[in-house]
Amino acid sequence: MRRFWSVFLGIAAPALLAASRLAAQPASGPLVVFNAGSLAYPFRELLNAFTKANPGVRPMQESSGSLEAARKLTELGKIPDILGVADYGVIAKLLMPAHARWYVTFASNAMVLAHTDRSIGAGEITGENWWRILLRPGVRVGRSDPSLDPNGYRALMVYQLAEAHYRQPGLAARLLAASPARYIRPKEADLTALLQAGELDYAWSYRSLAMTAGLRRVDLPAEVDLRDAAKAAWYSQAKVRLPAGRQGGAALEFVGEPIVYALTIPNQAPHPATARAFVRFVLSPAGREILARSGFQVLPKPLLTGDSAGAAVIP
Repeated sequence: MRRFWSVFLGIAAPALLAASRLAAQPASGPLVVFNAGSLAYPFRELLNAFTKANPGVRPMQESSGSLEAARKLTELGKIPDILGVADYGVIAKLLMPAHARWYVTFASNAMVLAHTDRSIGAGEITGENWWRILLRPGVRVGRSDPSLDPNGYRALMVYQLAEAHYRQPGLAARLLAASPARYIRPKEADLTALLQAGELDYAWSYRSLAMTAGLRRVDLPAEVDLRDAAKAAWYSQAKVRLPAGRQGGAALEFVGEPIVYALTIPNQAPHPATARAFVRFVLSPAGREILARSGFQVLPKPLLTGDSAGAAVIP
């Protein structure tokens, strides 16, 4: 028996030491990241910090609406190393299990109305009268495309919740008519330039995005802005049904719930080791501090859903 353990340790110890040294080596090589538009700024900051600690990493970041990013995998066959979305449901509904086996949730946000000093009604709009301001003649309200971006279908949920909260029958339809198709853009981040140029008075956005863009914002009641985990049952009365994707498939229905962001490493990620290292950094105290500084509400603890292989990314 003694001879067995001696031989075993003679073989295993060098292997374990080599593995330990390998794990301690800095990450290197390409790192392709697809992220939601509202994650563009914090992910840029996260990638900068990560590459500073791992100078051999060559990051490539591509921002779009979360649904559009997911469909790059399912319809175009473009596979990133990491996908970060503004709604964990995008991964659950579109990618699992064929394209991803797990996801980890890490942050939340709130729906807000972004605006500037030049916006009509900017001096009087509040979290209670906002809907009256938006219904005024001549007020231009922008929103993102609900078929490409969670902020777009969440804006429609806000309309439905506002109708219930303010007890104004027909309010959702009136608010929808006040934000016509000509003011729709692919993702909420695209609306920022239109606000700053004075081409919109208000745009549906996230608290984090309005903050990092330096825009004024209207903070809405918790019954409306999808920020409060304790109000999940109330939010669930809002529902948005989206048509099938360009290549067919079933229509998608999203039910109102608190905003929760998620990350995954696709099954066929070309550089999985570097991807795992980056996700561990995002979920580390240093990464969480960058997210908090960018206006996100960081979840007390990342939550893994799906295959246990994803546990490797949680510090």
